[in-house]
Amino acid sequence: MLHIGSVVWGVRDLPRATAFWSAALNYRLRGAPDVDWAVLVPREGVGVQLVLSVATSEKARRHHLDLYAADQAAEVERLLALGATWVDWKYPPGADFVVLADPDGNRFCVIQVEGLPAWLTASGVAQIGQDKAADEGNEP
Repeated sequence: MLHIGSVVWGVRDLPRATAFWSAALNYRLRGAPDVDWAVLVPREGVGVQLVLSVATSEKARRHHLDLYAADQAAEVERLLALGATWVDWKYPPGADFVVLADPDGNRFCVIQVEGLPAWLTASGVAQIGQDKAADEGNEP
């Protein structure tokens, strides 16, 4: 079973985008932002995290889904059977993700995870906004 773990949104100005989307969605930073990306999660309740990523190319696809899988290999095989295709991608050493494209050519990532992050499950509702430490380390 796949779950949408993140929507990755390409932006040009990370601080401006962080302020805008935090206010627009009533989200908060999950942790300290990096130089070129930040992760936002709901202030209350559960929901998909929004990853803001600095996009520098005019031609690059600026948005994609991160799909979390407990069995990445099986999910990739299933998605390929449904019509997804491999994307030629330069992977960093130890990458936990695979880049595929849907039948229309829209790219997405399948990420290997051990269990679902607390912010994505009903059992994590109480932790949102109260226990940031529990969320650290659940980054795709």
